[in-house]
Amino acid sequence: MNLTERDKKNIWHPYTQHKTAALPIAIKRGEGALLWDENNKEYIDAIASWWVNPYGHSNKVIADAIYKQLTTLEHVLFGGFTHEPAIVLAERLMDILPKNQQKIFFSDNGSTAVEVAIKVALQYFFNKGEKKTTIIAFENAFHGDTFAAMAASGISFYTQAFQGMFIDVVRIPVPIKGQERASFDALHEVIKNHNCAGFIFEPLVQGAAGMVMYEPESLDKLIQICQENKVLTIADEVMTGFGKTGKTFACDYISQKPDMMCLSKALTGGTIPMAITTFTQDIFEVFYDEDINKALFHGHTFTANPTGCAAALASLYLLQTQEMQDNIARVNKRHLAFQKHIESHPKVTTTRVLGVIFALEIQTESSASYYGTLRNKLYNFFIENGIILRPVGNIVYILPPYIITDEQLQKVYEVVEKALKIV
Repeated sequence: MNLTERDKKNIWHPYTQHKTAALPIAIKRGEGALLWDENNKEYIDAIASWWVNPYGHSNKVIADAIYKQLTTLEHVLFGGFTHEPAIVLAERLMDILPKNQQKIFFSDNGSTAVEVAIKVALQYFFNKGEKKTTIIAFENAFHGDTFAAMAASGISFYTQAFQGMFIDVVRIPVPIKGQERASFDALHEVIKNHNCAGFIFEPLVQGAAGMVMYEPESLDKLIQICQENKVLTIADEVMTGFGKTGKTFACDYISQKPDMMCLSKALTGGTIPMAITTFTQDIFEVFYDEDINKALFHGHTFTANPTGCAAALASLYLLQTQEMQDNIARVNKRHLAFQKHIESHPKVTTTRVLGVIFALEIQTESSASYYGTLRNKLYNFFIENGIILRPVGNIVYILPPYIITDEQLQKVYEVVEKALKIV
């Protein structure tokens, strides 16, 4: 019995309707931007395994750091204890985060990083004796699958089974080109009519919505409106953080800095689950009190896991090397060249590029559903051709490891162009 058949017996996969879905592909090993399945078929991982693996599979620098940490201290509880890897990681992050960020809180994945931020936003006003219970979010946002994160998300089929069970969330349009004023006006209106605690957003790029992009100036304006009305702002950088947009953080493009930031995915280079939520000193001070009830009663068993911290430190080292920065610039340059080549294709309606993120929208006669026939046809075509891409409806995006070679990236582009013929 092969791995795929053994998997079928016991495992329940994410985002999968098992009655209709194809059997999963069993991966045996990975190196760089490549993966090999149990039959030794080779795949180019063109989405960095859900955006977590920018430095390549089986990266020796990260593996060595993990091994060294495992032989010293693999884990220790973080309630009432601390350790050097967590302290050093916090110090290194302070060097690269926006200067208003002063405190970090550890958790274990992107959803929980968001969960922490939303809980803090709500409790911040509770601690101050103010009743503010509404969270503002973008339309078609995606912030994760735990309850508060899911409530803030706007892609309906992820959340429809749980409607009526969520915290109060009100949505505003994304300020894409031509719709900026509608977004600003909607934010003003929401703040006027609701007791708003926080505004959560994916800065500059909405990942799960199909790499929808908007300008830094628009985000600056939205944050400014929130600041003027004492609404806390939360930047969900789970996808965009650590170089994806061409800068260390998407928030590096804006002048108005958020009150909180959520980090995960590439934080540990795709090796160990870890997440961080960062805060201004002002937020921390509202929880700093003689009253025990004003503390943040939130935690995770693996909070600040030392091995995860070691992986994160190695990942930060790799990100800041000149070689990796050159790789980011190289991928961006090749994306821009492919964009120029493909944007006039008769089956392409729009293209967009930011940093190592490329997306194109395929022309369709009717709206393409998220996991519909077109998406599945494209996905299967890519897999058959040895490329791992996960289209979002009629949107194909590429978000590769930074270390992908020019030849591998060229193959991805060629397969994407060939895919347009089957639409």
